[in-house]
Amino acid sequence: MTQFYEKRVLPNGVRIVAEPMPHVRSVSVGVWIAAGSRYESPKINGAAHFIEHMLFKGTETRSALELANVMDEIGGQVNAFTSREVTCFHGRVLDERFRQLIDVLSDMILHSRFDEKDVANERGVITEEIDMYEDTPDEMAAERLFGAVYKGSMLARPILGTRTSLARLNSASLLDFMRQHYVGGGVVVAVSGAYTADDLEYVAEKFIELESGKVDMPDSAEYHPTILVRHKMTEQNHICVGFPGCSLTDERRFIFQHINNILGGGVSSRLFQKIREELGLCYSLYSAMAAQSDSGLITIGFALSHENEREATMALNDELKRFVDNGVTEDELQRSFEQVKSNLLLGLESTATRMTRLGRGEMTWGSTHSVDETIAGYASTTTADILALSREIFIAEHASLSAVGRVPTRSVYAQMLLQDDGQS
Repeated sequence: MTQFYEKRVLPNGVRIVAEPMPHVRSVSVGVWIAAGSRYESPKINGAAHFIEHMLFKGTETRSALELANVMDEIGGQVNAFTSREVTCFHGRVLDERFRQLIDVLSDMILHSRFDEKDVANERGVITEEIDMYEDTPDEMAAERLFGAVYKGSMLARPILGTRTSLARLNSASLLDFMRQHYVGGGVVVAVSGAYTADDLEYVAEKFIELESGKVDMPDSAEYHPTILVRHKMTEQNHICVGFPGCSLTDERRFIFQHINNILGGGVSSRLFQKIREELGLCYSLYSAMAAQSDSGLITIGFALSHENEREATMALNDELKRFVDNGVTEDELQRSFEQVKSNLLLGLESTATRMTRLGRGEMTWGSTHSVDETIAGYASTTTADILALSREIFIAEHASLSAVGRVPTRSVYAQMLLQDDGQS
């Protein structure tokens, strides 16, 4: 693997990865932590995301307002997110503000105070966040599908937690989770942009304060086909269909991405052209990949009226059958390649995108592939590869579906979806 960036491992296990971009004036920093909903027991489900919120509520020397003021004063953007496997605190500022950003992020991670009153207030905020997703039927359909196909594993737990689990969380339980996961061996600091060697030394001086420690991988997760419905008064029914996908480390991930692109990844994709443009059955339609360290899911989503559901699902079945019977054309594969190559190369103009590549790469593989290596991976895919993999994926018994809206019964969707003609 080509080394195009700097890497340093501190004595406590913290990894610092940095890629210089001397021609820009900005610098992006991300602190990536092996802490997500997948690492939580049922009792503390939602803890990782709750902690993400709490780190903005004040430290030993700064109140929440003072943190907010500093973030605005340095003139950049500071934010965070929690996924099933990582939490990331990130920011982008002018190069002259680099150390102030590091000072703020390290203060939040090392010295947050977790006042019990703040915990109570933030519990209400997160409950409102859960309600917001309840009012977003397309996201609800996708989230319910994900939880159902991985039912029984830690991966199935919702990132936000539940009202019941949130009620159990307090300052002590949050700090206990933080002590287990915010440790050197589970932290990567990724930097990209206009920085100096002294700047990286400043990063090291701040994050050497983290306790040493290792974060063990959670249990593995297996895909289980499912069909589920959620009745809700909406103008449209929201459907999310899923099949087993690939993990982040799966060597077939480049083939999967091409399948995703050609199936529903853009306006020239088969599903968009057939279901929306030719048949006029829906406005919104997509396909997407959700990859974790050891598993993955490829999903197809659309929103449409009840009257159009059967015809749209039949059209989806027809397009999947085309995939497994005939594969794709060289022209389709070339369009997909140009799409992923352009997205990759255009993204490299952003320090934030480069920082994200470094952070995710280090967390996933312990290194980051160069752009040329990534492009070569996509370029090596053939139409024969796509045909062979499609015949593994799009099998009727592997299909899952989640529907939200004024929806019929599970058995009706089973009849529409599982049109078993030998493949899909």
